[in-house]
Amino acid sequence: MLSPLSAGAQVLVTGVGVTGRAVVSALAPLGVDLTLCDDDAAALDSYTGVTTLSPSVAAAQIADYALVVTSPGFAPDTPVLAAAARAGVPIWGDVELAWRMDAAGRYGPPRRWLVVTGTNGKTTTTSMLHAMLSTAGLRAQLCGNIGSPVLDVLGEPAELLAVELSSFQLHWAPSLRPQAGVVLNIAEDHLDWHGSMAAYTADKARALAGRVAVVGMDDERAAALLNTAPAPVKTGFRLGEPGRGELGVVDGMLVDRAFAPAGSDSLALAPVSSIPVPGPVGVLDALAAAALARSVDVPPAAIAEALASFQVGRHRAELVVVSDGVSFVDDSKATNPHAAEASVLAYPRVVWVAGGLLKGASIDATVARIAGHLAGAVLIGRDRGEVAKALSRHAPDVPVVHVVTGEDIDMGDTAVSPVTRVTPVADESDKPLSSRVMTAVVAAARDLARPGDTVLLAPAGASFDQFSGYGARGDAFAAAARAAAGSV
Repeated sequence: MLSPLSAGAQVLVTGVGVTGRAVVSALAPLGVDLTLCDDDAAALDSYTGVTTLSPSVAAAQIADYALVVTSPGFAPDTPVLAAAARAGVPIWGDVELAWRMDAAGRYGPPRRWLVVTGTNGKTTTTSMLHAMLSTAGLRAQLCGNIGSPVLDVLGEPAELLAVELSSFQLHWAPSLRPQAGVVLNIAEDHLDWHGSMAAYTADKARALAGRVAVVGMDDERAAALLNTAPAPVKTGFRLGEPGRGELGVVDGMLVDRAFAPAGSDSLALAPVSSIPVPGPVGVLDALAAAALARSVDVPPAAIAEALASFQVGRHRAELVVVSDGVSFVDDSKATNPHAAEASVLAYPRVVWVAGGLLKGASIDATVARIAGHLAGAVLIGRDRGEVAKALSRHAPDVPVVHVVTGEDIDMGDTAVSPVTRVTPVADESDKPLSSRVMTAVVAAARDLARPGDTVLLAPAGASFDQFSGYGARGDAFAAAARAAAGSV
């Protein structure tokens, strides 16, 4: 029987978007017999010279294939993948394919992979890590769930890869063994995809199967993974003073007690005051990035320089405008309750813009912990009622505004108190819905805010009920805030 990557082996690629194109480009030179499948017929039509099928037809023929390579968004219960699992056909994600091809030396000497995962903070941490590596003069590529797919950068000159990986990507990468990997934190997210918290956690833990395992010690679920991690070197990071073999904070400095040189108990890395990301989450992200950087001997000076010059990415606690003493901050990337909680707690008084698709996550505990920071809440999207119910239980005196889009709101199903009101979105057919929603949101938030407050878009939910993505949601918020402030 042919090996899955031998010339002539029949390989099915599921999903033909950005990841699918990277997979096809990597597999084509190997001479495998490629077949592509996707629900998007128009996307399939964009490929020429390759067999294309609908997923249902591919599922019926699944026993013909030596391998399935799937895009990460395809869940295990997707019919074509479930059929492959029943038939014993190996299923790899693009990251698994990249790992195997890199380890086999198909792109020259194998790279050292530094993997970042967690429910929140992945992109900022990976970007900080890449900056540290580059500042140290190391040839490093930024890839994975940020920037380009790993497959697309393997042909580029590099000795190190700073790789952000989602739980989806890790699920389909069972043989991944990075040089070092970090699990930042674990909170409820994507349970509709993974099926359970245990399954979600197990997939995140795959980042710890290499030489060095790093976890966030202040996060109970992440910290619990350290004892069972197969990595021979184990360490953690925390906001407080680090224990032996950890990274943490001492007298306003990031300190390394895990990778300090022989004869030294600890090594000062950088001042906390230099970190541009607000709140404790910024310190934790910097510590995690520093842990991975130190695992490959990046010197403290490079870490300090990288952090001092680091710029926060779009839609990640991004200050949009200050108007009449009120700050408008776009943290649209906060697409789950855990991320929203960290975002709100970074500011003393917040008018919270929240809602969207909760993806099966509970919002109650988050609302209970942030209640003391809330000056008001403006709720949007399909699951705004769940947020409202949590607010009525844990912050009953906080003014709440529902921004609705023409549909009738069942006030019996949405928690109502004397401080709740409903604001309909303007019926202006010449303007896109996203613009009209955020115009109403900003107007409501300005009414609730007072000088010194922060109007914070940290939705705790995904955006696809009303927007094309979290970026579009953030852009619409920013545009509405600037327009209201007269600074378009």
